[in-house]
Amino acid sequence: MSSLLLGEILAIALFLAGTFGVLLGYPIAFSLAGFSLIFAGLGWALGVFDPIILTSLPSRYFGLMTNEVLVAVPLFIFMGAVLERSKIAEALLETMGQLFGTMRGGLAISVVIVGALLAASTGVVGATVVTMGLLSLPAMMRAGYDPKLATGVICASGTLGQIIPPSVILIFIGDLLMGANQLAAQRTGRPVDPVSVGDLFVGAFLPGLGIVALYILYVIGMAVVRPASCPALQMDEAERASLGRRFLRALVPPLLLIVAVLGSILVGLATPTEAASIGAIGAVVLAALNRALSFRMMLGVMRNTAVISALVFGIVLGVSVFSLVFRGLGGEHLVEQALLGMPGGTIGAVVGVMLVMFVLGFFMDTIEIVLIVVPITAPAIIAMGVDPLWLGVMIGINLQTAFLTPPVGFALFYMRAVAPASITTGDIYRGIIPFVCLQAIALAALWLVPQTATWLPKVVFPDAVPAAAAPGGGGSVLDDILQAPMGGGTPAPSGSPLDQLLSPPPPGDRQPEGDPVLDRLLRGG
Repeated sequence: MSSLLLGEILAIALFLAGTFGVLLGYPIAFSLAGFSLIFAGLGWALGVFDPIILTSLPSRYFGLMTNEVLVAVPLFIFMGAVLERSKIAEALLETMGQLFGTMRGGLAISVVIVGALLAASTGVVGATVVTMGLLSLPAMMRAGYDPKLATGVICASGTLGQIIPPSVILIFIGDLLMGANQLAAQRTGRPVDPVSVGDLFVGAFLPGLGIVALYILYVIGMAVVRPASCPALQMDEAERASLGRRFLRALVPPLLLIVAVLGSILVGLATPTEAASIGAIGAVVLAALNRALSFRMMLGVMRNTAVISALVFGIVLGVSVFSLVFRGLGGEHLVEQALLGMPGGTIGAVVGVMLVMFVLGFFMDTIEIVLIVVPITAPAIIAMGVDPLWLGVMIGINLQTAFLTPPVGFALFYMRAVAPASITTGDIYRGIIPFVCLQAIALAALWLVPQTATWLPKVVFPDAVPAAAAPGGGGSVLDDILQAPMGGGTPAPSGSPLDQLLSPPPPGDRQPEGDPVLDRLLRGG
């Protein structure tokens, strides 16, 4: 048996073993890293893996910590945690429900709109589903809503944070696609259109609004076809009299925050990381204006932010070991050949990757799927001529759909945790199916009309320069972390000065003289 074939067999076995470990309930960071080290040792013993590849891990971890783009992740998590504890979501749900609730389906429409507003101001999914389930579901049940429609619209609206910017998932997708884009340019020798996290935020804006519109149209259709499933809300005169003032007081603050965060990106005044810092400060200001700011509240927010951020980046560190070993065993070459050999060419390759990510969405969190699948599949797909911006938005909507799909969609579990016993799990499953169909329609529309994702970024960022196809062109730091050299050996430095500093030189090469930063790193501090 040839060493190439043996390495590819070990790469497949590594992927299956890591997935099996996650399904057994082991933390994904430890499961993937542990199995990867085991298979690295096995591959070394069999002569199909060069252990020198693993020597790049420390410098790559340091590159992760100095990646400015990923600073936006804890900042957006902090912003969402502040807004969650400042009671802004409660005020929005109450006033929007009363504003639209006087017409049939109005409460459900208000849930969709509030879900979109919370998605555009927090970018966090699980907390949004739980919050809206706790606050909106009792009101909808008291108004006589069909439990299936009520739970379905809450689950679907709560997952809008996956695709409507600022989304934490889009940050990781965008950063990985930057490196995949550069790698595709090196392989094909052709310049490619650049892609960044800001481009992906702007590109996901119109598809996200389109999904919101589909949800609202479905609710309106239910109000016409089955009016008994979504009756109007009854209000007294006192509530009507004060509704306008309460509506403005609840709506204006989050709208200002959305304009500050997304507006600064759309007009080119700030990068996503800078916009995240604006959002974090703005959320604290809104909490103070809402008289919800306190030392205890901030202590809880910072603790939650630290825990979630550590969890996310712990996954990144664990997946980076998996990706290095998988590539070192020849797994990337195997994936590339499999995609090139798919029936239907480029279309078959994209469909195949989307199906794999969709199925993995039943068992893994979206961040885990993105970090595992995108680095090993995106370079080959982009090299086949697929627009990376369109691909990123497709991945975002696809993962949102997986988050909703029975029987193991994570949003359904969140809803089951907060729904009363009178609402059965079957009600939740049947209620979400129409919204999964709407997600499929949105995916089909984006497939048929890719300009819905690619047009607006070209308008907002018209002066983007195509990415050079020169060898060694720098990509994203995160993608550098997840990449390993093909065929063993020491990783080649990219064009980035930081990556050149962090990449260890080949044995025998003379170290550059007179660099105090590098000297300090080599001396251990």
